[in-house]
Order: sequence, then C-alpha cells, then structure tokens
Amino acid sequence: MIADAVGAILLAGITLYAVLGGADFGGGFWDLVAGGDRRGRRPRQWIEDSITPVWEANHVWLVFTLVIFWTAFPYAFADVMTAAALPLWLVVLGIVLRGSGFAFRKEVRSPRLLRILGAVFAFSSLLTPFFMGTVVGAVATGEIRANAVRATVSGWTDTTSLLAGFLFVGACAYLAAVYLVSEGARHGDEPMVTYFALRARLAGVLTGALSLAMLLELDSSSPRLFHGLTGRALPLVVVAGASGAVVLAMVTTRRFTGLRYVAGLGVAAVVWGWGVAQYPVLLPGTKLTLYDAGAPRSTLVGVVVVFGAVAVLVLPSFVLLFYLQGRRVLAASGDRANIGPAPSDGVGP
Repeated sequence: MIADAVGAILLAGITLYAVLGGADFGGGFWDLVAGGDRRGRRPRQWIEDSITPVWEANHVWLVFTLVIFWTAFPYAFADVMTAAALPLWLVVLGIVLRGSGFAFRKEVRSPRLLRILGAVFAFSSLLTPFFMGTVVGAVATGEIRANAVRATVSGWTDTTSLLAGFLFVGACAYLAAVYLVSEGARHGDEPMVTYFALRARLAGVLTGALSLAMLLELDSSSPRLFHGLTGRALPLVVVAGASGAVVLAMVTTRRFTGLRYVAGLGVAAVVWGWGVAQYPVLLPGTKLTLYDAGAPRSTLVGVVVVFGAVAVLVLPSFVLLFYLQGRRVLAASGDRANIGPAPSDGVGP
C-alpha cells in the first residue's frame, strides 16, 4: 500500500513537470520558428515575458521527481540512469544551455550575440524534451534491462523511442501555444491571440496524430503496455483525446475561459494513463515492480511525509507565483510597452 502511494507521488511529480515545465520548453520552440528580427520581435517578447517569472520554479518538479525516483526505487533508478546515460546527459546539457541562453540574452545588446543566445535557447528547448521522450520510449518498450551495467544506443533509438521524442516536443509546443493564447486573451492582446491560436491548432492536430501513431506502434513494440492502454487505462486515454478535441473547439470558437486547464488535463491524463497501463511494473520486461524495487518501508514512509510537507509549503507558493504572474505583477522586462497593442506593421499568423 505504501509503495502504491509513493508510485502515485512519483506520477504526480512527472505530471506537474510535464504540464508546467513542458510549456516552458514549448515556448522555446515557438521562439525558434517566430521568424526574423522584425516579424518575430513581438511573439518573442510575449514568450519571454510569460516564461521569465516561472521557468526556474518549474524545474523544481524535475528535481522533486528525480529525488523521489532515486530514493524510493533505487534499483530501477540505477538501471535507467545506466542504460539511458547518453540521452539523459543530453537532457542535462539541454537544460543547462537553455537556461544560459535565456538568461544571458537579456544582458547583451549586440544583435549578433542576441541571435546566437536566442538560437541556443531555442534549439536546446527542442533537445531536452526530445531526449526525455526517447528515455520514456525505451522504458515503455522494455529496453531498460535489470542490473544494467553499460549504456546502450539501440535501446532509445528504435521507432517507438524516436516517436516518443517527437511526441514530447509536439506536446510541449501544444501546451505553450495554448497557454500563450490564454495569456493573450486575458490581457486583451488580439494580435497575439490570433497568432498563437493558429499555432495551438496546428500543434494540437500534430500532437494528436503523433499520439495515435505512438499507440499503434506500441501494439507491436510493447503489447503489454498497449493492452493496458486499451484496457484498464482506456478511460484516461479517452479523457486525453477528448481534452485535445475540446481545446481545439475552444480555440476555434474563441472561448478561452478554462482553456489552459483543459489542455493541462489532457497531458495529465496521458501521464497517468501510462502509469495505470504499466502498473505495478516499473521497468517492463523485468521483474522490477513497485513492491520489489522499492527502498525499505521506513524510507517510503519518509517520502510520503516529505510529500505532505511539499503539499503544505510548496504548492501554495506556486499558486501565489502564478497568481502574481497572471496579474502581471512580476514584469519580465519592466516595460509593458514592448508587449502592448500591436504596432502598425502588426504580427500576423
């Protein structure tokens, strides 16, 4: 029972990082494809002002998830970190480069350096979710072996893992576009609403297609997980698909109230659907489950206690942070004129 509770806590951490941190990575994607200096100025400024107050805080959930995984399920943690060492190091590299590019480009004035640092931020925003996805794909297909002693390449470069990488990038772009549409609607910036609404629809359709392709691929690459997703986890799969359809309908009809929550629900349903479909196995293809890969009971109890402290101390802090950000109390640049009503040349979709 205690192992089940800790497994749920681990999934909760993954969900929070996917819903919050994923949108930050997606902002980097839209920064990359925003266009040249003149055309891309306002979308990039909007993205920067939306991300700046929260991007470091959102990485708390990555640290939280890794610590819970390491502490509660050390055997499975060791196998994943060993077998998938290369993509995980690339994930770390992407996080470091992304943070550096995002932070330092605020401090430079040279157009050339701005472009270089902007490119570092944007490309690393693709690098990190892609390789995170390949690791999840390797876990899902049973390519992470028990008692792994060396890193492998084939385990995370098969069709399923690569599809998972692209799916992660698409989901991040989708979340970011939806959140930015909501942000534009809240502050009455019609050009930005129109700009990101188009991108939200495109990203939503693409992510839905990748999700379907991933599900069909699992039928051959991981039959047990496929049967779990189409069996006991089917209600969550339906919720994920329905959430995507509702988001597209809301964006198309320009009904933005609650939009970001519906999008977040869809991503959360995907994460929990994966967990329910795989339960109680931690690493498919091995005998490691929540019950025999776990730390001693006293450690698991400590994890639950720590989670209770997080719920009491950290979650309210995040609510306050997002509340202040929503009211634009935490100005990113200190000059809202840069992101106000569109200039005469406009920014079209």
